[in-house]
Amino acid sequence: MPAAVYVGDGEIAVRELDVPALAPSEALVEVSHCGICGTDLHLVLERYARPNSVLGHEWAGTIVAVGSDVGDWEIGARVVQNPTPGCGACRACKRGRSAVCLRREPPDLLDFTRGAFCRYKVVPESRLLRVPDALPTRAAALTEPTAIAIHTVNLSGVTPDDRVLVTGGGPVGLLTTAVLRARGIDDVTVSEPAPLRRERALAVGAARVIEPTALGRAPMGRPVAEPYTVAFECSGNAHAAESAFEQLDYAGTLVFVGTGHEMPRINHNRAIVLELTIIAAYNYDIEGFAPALDLLASGRLPLDALIEPDDVLLHDVLGTMHRLAAGELPGKVMVRPEVRS
Repeated sequence: MPAAVYVGDGEIAVRELDVPALAPSEALVEVSHCGICGTDLHLVLERYARPNSVLGHEWAGTIVAVGSDVGDWEIGARVVQNPTPGCGACRACKRGRSAVCLRREPPDLLDFTRGAFCRYKVVPESRLLRVPDALPTRAAALTEPTAIAIHTVNLSGVTPDDRVLVTGGGPVGLLTTAVLRARGIDDVTVSEPAPLRRERALAVGAARVIEPTALGRAPMGRPVAEPYTVAFECSGNAHAAESAFEQLDYAGTLVFVGTGHEMPRINHNRAIVLELTIIAAYNYDIEGFAPALDLLASGRLPLDALIEPDDVLLHDVLGTMHRLAAGELPGKVMVRPEVRS
């Protein structure tokens, strides 16, 4: 099968790999589409990935074969892969944060060797989740980042009474904005330097967009003139995080969502005086991907604005990553695991 393989030194090559072997309790799934995630950009462009890795973890596909012990799934079923559940009993799981289950082995944060920038994947039967009839398979590849956005919004405690700032209008910020609007939170401002992404933020539901330079500096010990109660930092940019922190009102909340290479400097004295809360969202709620599939199938998300209209093929993955990093593509780009003829 063809696959886009990270070969080291920031490079990706298309190679022919063996179709993975099918165990009795597994299904073989033909990948329909796989989204390019910001994590993929960090792993490749910042050279964190291990050579010979197949990246890509935002995917949906169709079952083409099942193992001998698989009883409840048929050939042709459209599926996504649900995350591994937590234990359900530890402190983290009881708080709905199974992604950091205390009884799970510490994750290998660079273990992206069996991703979906390829034609076929094997999935344990226990982790298969059916795509609703109302949801196209291509759009179902947005399930994983949508689950993260739902978890992010849930952790924040945001309500329709809040004035919200989202820093970063890339795919993470756009999806966070769309989920906020689907929850009835209308007062959402997106801060983004790229004009194309600011335009797309309005299309997915932002009430207003601004350039980052328009965010003022806060006076010592007091809020800015027009503060926000909740800020979602979705860019992974250290300066954006510092600016988002400064925009908060008394008892405001900053949610770290986007990952980045440079570390922000946060004024702890300001956090004390204004009694600010800083939290971070890593993965998914305890319900896994099911709420994300339901939301995607509900028609309440602007899927056409969240997903770029044109698919890319395996040969185009690296070039597209560079375009995404440069802010030239605002929405989620879907990879179709095929090669150019």
